[in-house]
Amino acid sequence: MVGIAGSYDTREKLSILSADGQYDLACACGTNTDDRRRRAPEGDRWIYPVSLPNGGRSVLFKTLMSNECSNDCRYCPLRLGRDTRRCRLTPEEAVRTFLHYWRAGEVFGLFLSAGVAGTPDRSMEMLNDVVRRLRYREGFRGYIHLKILPGASDEAVREAVSLSSAVSLNIETAGERHFSILSQRKNYLDDVIRPMRLISRLTAPGTKYARVKQTTQFVVGAANETDREIVRYAGGLYDRLGLHRIYFSAYQRGAGASDLPGERPDISGKDLLRREHRLYQVDWLIRRYGFRAEEIPFEETTGLLSADMDPKEHWARAHPERFPVNVNRANRSELLRVPGFGPTTATRILRYRAEVGQLRRLEDLGRASRLLRKANGYVVFS
Repeated sequence: MVGIAGSYDTREKLSILSADGQYDLACACGTNTDDRRRRAPEGDRWIYPVSLPNGGRSVLFKTLMSNECSNDCRYCPLRLGRDTRRCRLTPEEAVRTFLHYWRAGEVFGLFLSAGVAGTPDRSMEMLNDVVRRLRYREGFRGYIHLKILPGASDEAVREAVSLSSAVSLNIETAGERHFSILSQRKNYLDDVIRPMRLISRLTAPGTKYARVKQTTQFVVGAANETDREIVRYAGGLYDRLGLHRIYFSAYQRGAGASDLPGERPDISGKDLLRREHRLYQVDWLIRRYGFRAEEIPFEETTGLLSADMDPKEHWARAHPERFPVNVNRANRSELLRVPGFGPTTATRILRYRAEVGQLRRLEDLGRASRLLRKANGYVVFS
């Protein structure tokens, strides 16, 4: 039986929807504690940290507009047929609540999502209506991230892109075969890939909406996909669709159907979180270090990333011909291949060489961290 929406006031709705919002995982996770969502002290919302263009940090107000859903996503406890309290915010309630926190200086922007209540376009109209009121009636010109719902029409997607600073549609898993494990009601190519391609065309460089960022997210471990498959798909999304960012969220054991692959007794929540962490490390290598998806090494028998070492060190050990790297001669891309070196270290090395001269040891850069000490086995200085 499905719980029927009751006569809740706005604060009660926010309490219900913020609790259920933890399962709507679009762009909810990051690589460290500062990047991850957390519950606000009042208990009626989740806080989502974001990086600002000037390098600072702030937080987003995120809420589900509705936890009613006609989809059968088997990893989600809010799926069709589940017995849970259902409610929805009116567009005006969402506008008033967000402006309350924004005017108090508590949040930087809005992250708005919803379950599919009825049809995708019916729910998209509800989301778009909130943003129309904020943009046109209230004059809000700040950051708004809108969730695009699977199956949304081209017209609904275009309006969402025109109103937003960023949009996301979760790809969920690597390919149609794995997707069929997670849902029988949604069509992978038409409901997910089609609108993602449209968003990519609308936001391509040189277009009217080039400023709008497109992101997506994989649910890691709900289906039986391997890390190799996820990385291959992620590389294609970056190369062919020009996504701004890809997120990964470990499947929350116990939240979905009992026969999902992620519920196997030999898989623990800790295993899934480790996979999430390794995939974020790979994403960083692709976006910031110049690696290609096809360069990433995996365990031969499982197709998973190594549990014992980070993917960059795994790559380095598989390519002894590339080492040692001469710190005083290497270019930036070569330095970024060294385990323990990141973009900041590479910049400091190049600046030191230009302004001071040759390095004799890593300590010349200042106090050596644990990561820098990892580099010692991969570099020489003359």
